[in-house]
Amino acid sequence: MDKVYVGKIVNTHGIKGELRILSSFEWKEKVFVVGKKLYIGKKLEEVEITSYRKHKNFDMVTFKGYSNINEVLRFKGLSVYVDRDSLELKDDEYLLDDLIGFKVLVDGVDQGVVKGFRTLAKGDLLIELERNGKIILVPYLEPFIDKIELSKKEIHLVNMKGLF
Repeated sequence: MDKVYVGKIVNTHGIKGELRILSSFEWKEKVFVVGKKLYIGKKLEEVEITSYRKHKNFDMVTFKGYSNINEVLRFKGLSVYVDRDSLELKDDEYLLDDLIGFKVLVDGVDQGVVKGFRTLAKGDLLIELERNGKIILVPYLEPFIDKIELSKKEIHLVNMKGLF
């Protein structure tokens, strides 16, 4: 099964085994659900969520079988993954990683290829676009996106003065 990066465990919270996850994952509502299985660290240790809540900019979770801070300290600093299949994405839903390699077009003119995404401190996303060997950052925000055609592997941007 294909594992997808969700975030990173940055700290514990309290003494009852609660963990703080820092995540900018786009489908949190499909991941942070009681009963959902997550995978921790390079060894992909399977855990099951028993509670979830938001606290400031963190996703707070507890795992089945872990009820003490001393039991979860070893997870601090580790990455968190989920099975892609367990997200149950609909045909018109996708992950940002799915858009890597897509052609970016403005008024039908090829502007380059998506190489990745960057998250800003405010949580806004930028498309890393490779064009003529250079990386250009383009906002991945609704006002800038005209349409995304998954079948054609194309992202159509709105032609905004000064964008390119």
